[in-house]
Amino acid sequence: MKPLKAGSAVVDITPKNSQFLFGYPHVERYSTGVENPLLSSSLYLDNGNNNIMYIANDIIFIDRELSLRVRKRISGETGIKEGAIMVSATHTHSGPITVNYLSNISDPIVPDADPEYMKLLEDGIVESGIQAFGNCRPARAGLAVADGSGVGTNRRDPSGPADPQVPVLLVKEADTEEFIACMLVYSMHPTVLHEDSTLISGDFPSFTREYLQNTFLGGPCPVLYHTGPEGNQSPRHVTSSNTFSEAKRLGEMLGRRIESVIGGIEYLSSVELSWEQEFINPSIKKMPSLTAAEIHLKKSVEKLGLLRGDGSSSQDVRTAECDWFGAEETVTLAKAAESGNVKQYADTCLPGEVQVLRIGDWYFAGWPGEVFIEFSLEAKAEYENLFIINLANGEFQGYIVTPEAEEEGGYEASNAIFGSDTGNMLIAATTKILQRMGER
Repeated sequence: MKPLKAGSAVVDITPKNSQFLFGYPHVERYSTGVENPLLSSSLYLDNGNNNIMYIANDIIFIDRELSLRVRKRISGETGIKEGAIMVSATHTHSGPITVNYLSNISDPIVPDADPEYMKLLEDGIVESGIQAFGNCRPARAGLAVADGSGVGTNRRDPSGPADPQVPVLLVKEADTEEFIACMLVYSMHPTVLHEDSTLISGDFPSFTREYLQNTFLGGPCPVLYHTGPEGNQSPRHVTSSNTFSEAKRLGEMLGRRIESVIGGIEYLSSVELSWEQEFINPSIKKMPSLTAAEIHLKKSVEKLGLLRGDGSSSQDVRTAECDWFGAEETVTLAKAAESGNVKQYADTCLPGEVQVLRIGDWYFAGWPGEVFIEFSLEAKAEYENLFIINLANGEFQGYIVTPEAEEEGGYEASNAIFGSDTGNMLIAATTKILQRMGER
């Protein structure tokens, strides 16, 4: 094993024209400006025997087909194996629509993804990866784990399951103190900003990046922000408003937490690098009948009306609003099931890829879809140095929820198209990879 080399790069993937901002239904929300640029940030690592690459993108989704095309193009230019490249989405709700969602086909407000922007996005991701490869130089790498408590909670129950752990990988030049890249993972929906905001933004992760760059990173060092399993995690219960000032407050809070742990990092000039993949084919869940879905929608509307009328907290009202959104989407899915259209959309996600990129004793697993935190916590309980990156190399047309959430029938379960056993399939595939890597 030779000394470590690393390269990084950033490419602006901000749209050049007004775009529909995706993430909230029923609102004709086209961008009117830019608060934070959207970036594709890459980190390439090479130890002479193996090489791997991470590419984090400030966008709501990267679908499977886009991921496959991007990795094929980068591999063709650099020689990096396609399976050694991880492409993730931060899941900002203040960026362009990038995936045509089955559950939104009945919403006349939501358009299809713009082909021109999708080309800009794909080319930007490819260029980011190629530039990182070209910027490779001798390096040292180290990892610390920060505590992200207070930036958000479980969004259905603020005292419910959550994961405040924030792994932070820092890479420096071999012979200087200059940073090559910073990479972090945090399991939280970036949804401080709501449907009344029409400025393009990466939400609070953009402010975390800016804080880190303006303090200890000492300039425009690439910061790769990966969103961990966030299916039932959000800032809903810790925000006082849905404004940029709140996004900045939470983003800088997370930045300070990261800053507080970097002093103890031990940097290594030689590390093991490897990668492995597994693939899963979850089953489409049984959709309710159209009659049952319409009854569920009626009850959701009634509950929302009651909460709005009795002075309930804004957080409880927002949860009920989301449940209403989900109930409408359940009606759409019930109709799609009757017409046989669900499989068409499910097939775009499959097979689902589970990927692990190893850096020394640290294992970063990429899972597609928006996964409930319980599955991540279960996997991590078995492997101390395992960290899960959500929305990697694809999406699942909705959430991956627990059996309990499926039974409850809230927003997340209402628009899921795959069954609750999918989370266990992700865990099993990850375990199989780690066993092959010799972790157990």
